[in-house]
Amino acid sequence: MSDEGSYELLGFDNVLLPVGDLGEAVAFYERAGFTVGFRFDEGGIALLKVGAETPGILLQAEEQLGHRSPPWPSARIWLEVPDARAAARELAAAGIAPLDEVAQAATGWTVEIADPWGNVLGFTDYTKRPELGRRGQGLSFGSPASPA
Repeated sequence: MSDEGSYELLGFDNVLLPVGDLGEAVAFYERAGFTVGFRFDEGGIALLKVGAETPGILLQAEEQLGHRSPPWPSARIWLEVPDARAAARELAAAGIAPLDEVAQAATGWTVEIADPWGNVLGFTDYTKRPELGRRGQGLSFGSPASPA
């Protein structure tokens, strides 16, 4: 773009995920440890909080969308957690199966899940490279942020 038409990327606003049934989606994500920031059924949307950040994951009802397996390849949203292996255990206890076994990454561990509409979310930690993670923010999986 020209200098007159240039723009600056300031950060994320929200990530939108299409879901076939808003109530079912909210229940799934609450089981997965997310907190609902708001829900507007008339508009077919609900916002899931992600840590202490203002942007979140916006579930958007698409009535014609049925249950499906995750498409391959598909976009993935990865979220930082203190311990991905603990997150995988908590997800399994809530009846949410991982797409694959917990795997090692260069920075720590990661595990992915898919919602009933094929949206893939990953949970990753920085246990091998804590200097790259969100240290000292008091964030924990499945609970709102608390002061450090």
